[in-house]
Amino acid sequence: MKLGIILETKEFEKAWNAFRFAVTSKKQGHEVKVFLMGEAVECDGLTHEKFNVDEQLKLFVSIGGEILACGTCLKSRQLSASEACPISTMIDCVNLVEWADKIVTF
Repeated sequence: MKLGIILETKEFEKAWNAFRFAVTSKKQGHEVKVFLMGEAVECDGLTHEKFNVDEQLKLFVSIGGEILACGTCLKSRQLSASEACPISTMIDCVNLVEWADKIVTF
């Protein structure tokens, strides 16, 4: 199944659970793409002693997961793209929704 995940928060536990879900889905054989928008574009490098978002994000990428990050949201925070989170557009978000069999939001 093709799963699209839209993440809109950098709240540690919610973002950590979103990436844990993404990792688990990949390991179950699903195709998975994550679109970061709003404050979620700040997840790259986000760590917490209990909810290490960055660790799960990097694990997701290492097993072949794809992450897209809203370019407007990055720019509004004066952030730039990273290897894990390339700049994307709302067109990319629409394409992800059209591509996916199911969409999950966090």
